[in-house]
Amino acid sequence: MKQKTKKSASKRFFISSTGKVQRRSIGQAHFNGLESGNKTRKKHNDKQIHKADARRIDKLMPYAK
Repeated sequence: MKQKTKKSASKRFFISSTGKVQRRSIGQAHFNGLESGNKTRKKHNDKQIHKADARRIDKLMPYAK
């Protein structure tokens, strides 16, 4: 039987071209005008997930690779 992808995980995480599991930075949605430019620019970078958590996420998204 075919495995299913957990849609909640596929919306939150993605696999980089080198195979690392990454996520978006938090707090990018709104109220960014109140922050300094440095803080806003730092939010543009994607964050890498810890190895132990990445293994669990790989199981949630079997066809991501």
